[in-house]
Amino acid sequence: QVQLVESGGGLVQAGGSLRLSCVASGGTFSNYAMGWFRQAPGKEREFVAALSRFGTNPRYEDSVKGRFTISRVNTKNTVYLQMNSLKPEDTAVYYCAAGSTSFVYWGQGTQVTVSS
Repeated sequence: QVQLVESGGGLVQAGGSLRLSCVASGGTFSNYAMGWFRQAPGKEREFVAALSRFGTNPRYEDSVKGRFTISRVNTKNTVYLQMNSLKPEDTAVYYCAAGSTSFVYWGQGTQVTVSS
């Protein structure tokens, strides 16, 4: 069973930056693709970014392309989401996810709030 713990959320002004981290335990981290999702109040959870288990083929939701960067360090069992040029519409709870063919393991989430 893989456990995922996110950190790095907080309150930031529009145009600012945050870096989210997600540390995995209980499994072989390098076996899993990793992803970030978010859920804003009153909305469904949506895909943000994903990265293969080798750290290749990053994918992004269209609204974050050019602003967010996903990366991973397998020796640290950690995946990151660098978020720049944040907008109020980025406000959400951000979740880390892991899986082989689909995302089956999820963290508890970290709140990101962007003020205008």
